[in-house]
Amino acid sequence: MHSTSASTRRRWDGTRHPAYRHRGLKVAPTSTSRLLRTGQSGRCTTCGNLIEWYDRTGHRPVALHPNELPTNVIPPACRWHVSSGTAYPAGDGTAWCRIPHTLLCPGHDAPDPLTPHLAELRRRLALQTRRLIDAGVFTSTTAEPTPAESRAAGCRPARPVVQLLYGRYLAIRPVEDIQCVAQTRAHHRCTHPVLTPGAPAGVWTLMPATAMRGQLALPGTGMAVYDLTHLPYAEQLRWRTQHCPAHAATPVAADLARADWELFDPLLHHQHIHPRLPLTATSGQKQRCEQSNSSWAGEG
Repeated sequence: MHSTSASTRRRWDGTRHPAYRHRGLKVAPTSTSRLLRTGQSGRCTTCGNLIEWYDRTGHRPVALHPNELPTNVIPPACRWHVSSGTAYPAGDGTAWCRIPHTLLCPGHDAPDPLTPHLAELRRRLALQTRRLIDAGVFTSTTAEPTPAESRAAGCRPARPVVQLLYGRYLAIRPVEDIQCVAQTRAHHRCTHPVLTPGAPAGVWTLMPATAMRGQLALPGTGMAVYDLTHLPYAEQLRWRTQHCPAHAATPVAADLARADWELFDPLLHHQHIHPRLPLTATSGQKQRCEQSNSSWAGEG
C-alpha cells in the first residue's frame, strides 16, 4: 500500500512539500503512434546532439531543438510551437518558441543568413559534436567509408536500400544491425535485431534505380536492394514498424524510439546507390549475385 497523504518534507520557507503520485505512461488504443512521450527524445544521427521528435498534421515527424528560445531572436519563418504533443510551424504569440534541429545541425549546410544568436548556438553544437567524436561515443552516419574499408566489409552497404510494402526505404545502419524499437518490461529499448535467426529474411537483388514523385528516371543504373516483397504482409509490416518477432506478437508493448526508415529518393540519396550486390550471401545466392552482376555489367 502506498500512502496518498501529504509528505512531511518541507521547503526552505517552512511550507509543506506535497507528495505527487507517479502516473504510468500508457499508449491510447486510438493513438496513431505507439511511441511514448518519454521516448521521443533522441540524438541526431548526423551530429550526435540531443533532439526531440514531434508529430505534424499531415506530414512526417519533425526533429526540434530540445530547448525553447526567445522569439525576438528567431526569424518568423523558423518559429515553431508545440501544442498537445503536435508541432506547428508558426509562433503561438508567446515570448518563447522552438526551432527545427536542421537549422542548427553542424552536419548540414548552414542556411544563409543566420542571426548572431543562432550562429552562436550552431557553433556550440559543433563543439559538442567534436567532443563526442573525440570521446569515441559518436560516429556520424554521413561519413563515407574508404575503398579499403568497403572491400574489407565485403561490399556491405552502410545504409542499405530496403523494398517493402510497395515502397523503398533507406536504413541508417546495415540490415543485420537494425534494432527493435519496442519497450521491454524493464522500461529499456529492446536489444534484439529485426533480422533474427529463424525468421524469414529478405533477398539481395539488383533493381533499376527508378525515380519517385514525378522525377526523371536514372537511365542504365542498377542498384542493390534488400527485397522483402516476397514475405507475407505481416512480416513486411513487422519490418516497417521495426519490431523483433517477439514484440511483433505483443501489440500492447509501446515503442521507445521511432523507426529509422527514410523514404528513398535516388536523386537525394545517390551516394547510397550500390551497383553490385553485397558478398555476404549464401553460396546459392552468391552464384545468382554473380550472374546478376554480370548481366548488369553487360548492359552497362
